[in-house]
Amino acid sequence: MSAYIVGVLVPLVITLLFRNSKNEKKRGVPADVADVGGEPGYAIRNSRFTSPVATAWEGISTLAELFEQSCKQHGNKYLLGTRKLITRELEVSADGRSFEKLHLGDYEWLTYGEAFVSVCNFSSGLAQLGHKREERAAIFADTREEWFIALQGCFRRNITVVTIYASLGEEALCHSLNETEVTTVICGNSELKKLEGIRGQLDTVKRVICMDDDVTSNTSSVGGAGNWIITSFADVETLGRESPVDADLPLSADIAVIMYTSGSTGLPKGVMMTHANVLATVSAVMTIVPGLGSKDIYMAYLPLAHILELAAESVMAAVGCAIGYGTPMTLTDTSNKIKKGTKGDATVLRPTVMTAVPAILDRVRDGVCKKVEAKGGLSKTLFYLAYDRRLSAMNGSWLGAWGLEKFLWNFLVFSKVRAVLGGQIRFLLSGGAPLSGDTQRFINICLGAPIGQGYGLTETCAGGTFSEFDDLSVGRVGAPLPCSFVKLIDWPEGGYLTTDKPMPRGEIVIGGPNVTVGYYKNEEKTKEVYKVDERGMRWFYTGDIGRFHSDGCLEVIDRKKDIVKLQHGEYVSLGKVEAALSGSPYVDNIMLHADPYNSYAVALVVVAQHAVEDWASKQGIAFNDFADLCETEETVKEVHASLIKEAKKARLEKFEIPAKVKLVSTPWTPESGLVTAALKLKRDVIRKAFSEDLSKLYAS
Repeated sequence: MSAYIVGVLVPLVITLLFRNSKNEKKRGVPADVADVGGEPGYAIRNSRFTSPVATAWEGISTLAELFEQSCKQHGNKYLLGTRKLITRELEVSADGRSFEKLHLGDYEWLTYGEAFVSVCNFSSGLAQLGHKREERAAIFADTREEWFIALQGCFRRNITVVTIYASLGEEALCHSLNETEVTTVICGNSELKKLEGIRGQLDTVKRVICMDDDVTSNTSSVGGAGNWIITSFADVETLGRESPVDADLPLSADIAVIMYTSGSTGLPKGVMMTHANVLATVSAVMTIVPGLGSKDIYMAYLPLAHILELAAESVMAAVGCAIGYGTPMTLTDTSNKIKKGTKGDATVLRPTVMTAVPAILDRVRDGVCKKVEAKGGLSKTLFYLAYDRRLSAMNGSWLGAWGLEKFLWNFLVFSKVRAVLGGQIRFLLSGGAPLSGDTQRFINICLGAPIGQGYGLTETCAGGTFSEFDDLSVGRVGAPLPCSFVKLIDWPEGGYLTTDKPMPRGEIVIGGPNVTVGYYKNEEKTKEVYKVDERGMRWFYTGDIGRFHSDGCLEVIDRKKDIVKLQHGEYVSLGKVEAALSGSPYVDNIMLHADPYNSYAVALVVVAQHAVEDWASKQGIAFNDFADLCETEETVKEVHASLIKEAKKARLEKFEIPAKVKLVSTPWTPESGLVTAALKLKRDVIRKAFSEDLSKLYAS
């Protein structure tokens, strides 16, 4: 009875006594139809600006100028923070596996003024090491303070930075470094070990700068390729401090970054970004969060090699925020690498602003739900009662979302949930993949903070669209950013037209100063997806299909090609994987299935009856019906193992290999309607026909 009184009667009385419809904020229309050039279509612009914004700061045209200006303005304020490592231990589980556990201390900070000195010293040190401005440097490391300093240091010498994911495989790593003819690689200890493994295949690398202090400067000589000088990051700064060199600042049209995409088909492509390109996105994104400035603290833990994080940190540094570094494995008190009884990054930092990918937010949601279920009793009843009340309010219940009721639930229930991320979050930016509506609502309610969903690509410097601060709708990615026009063009082959009702639909094309130059050494692909219109505006053809809502907000609904982005942002090329797995003797036909709401792919396998029956006979497995044989656990395991073997032979990435499979005993024929006359898969038809089976694969 007490839970009912607290949970229903008290908020009801408060709401009835104090609710005033005048307090309900009505959202304005964030976008307007735009008059643009280029291919005919339906174009939308941000309603606050008549033309795309190139820079928000008078006289600032490069990232180097922007950083210097910010350091002068915010000199004594904190900029970069890193936690001190107290102990590193190995824990052994009951089954004998070892796990690294870290005990981390408080954040130690560099002010804006101190960070600028470090950047200048590193920049001078690069010059003293012999790195010339026309040579390229690569940063190959996890996100950390030194990553940011190295980036800004390179910019002060007008050195183009090649960004490479720390998790990149050997083949893609070798391709990225050789294609861009990198002469200096800046990395951490673990990445240095990867470089050592392929040193004989790297043609141009002369210098390696290691961010970790326990590396001593030395010359590694193996003859020919791989003859490197290895220097510590600290030694480079010392060298620059003792022998300073004047800055050689870039122009806006100079290439700031060559950013390698995750490689949806084949080897990754290097996207060339000018200073003007990135600056346009930074100028636009800073308008999203009201009051963003020196009072805010940003939690940095996503890969800086991804444009989402690079743009976010550039924004924070531009407006005077403090940036505290962490990792996904140390983010919360219960993260995998945090020693039991010690604090995670968010608890210590207490950030106000945070960028997240859906997988991280899903993890937070799952963790909270598990704790609630484990507690049970009154705590569980009160939590779900509070959650349902807040959900009804957000979905437009007549009881509304009046402040006192919201305050009550926050005080009684949700304050403990908010403590998971430090308790001070006032805004979350989500990007990289679609966020499910359920998770968005859960985070809105439990963390009490809005989530801004964005849509952009590496080729548009992450700029495209972004939802308004007070937009509570789900499934949409907002209106165009101030730096972009967003246009839909007809795709008749897919049945998507700008004349469709009730909403115009078509391929999403993005134009504006944030649209990048193209792909490095890949003119053919550049010409295919980049176009310049008669007004001189550059457009990027995304291949994604979208539709515009009446308020100008975009919803992404499909993709032209059979390439799917998983929950963690990896791209899976369905056709490429299917071709590789078809080498299994057990496969008659196969369809890989992946979607953005899951972190792994699954497969429907039409099995070759003769091969499977032969295997069963050799194993002494008796069966009367082939369909029944395909349902047995032994058969599923055998076929799955065969697929994994073929995947490894084809050097597929782990995320490309189907984690679970469903065996189909009946062949797919043109007569069944599941394949064309040319025996090509009818994916949509197959998905519908096997929807129940696919759901079971993800649910199991």
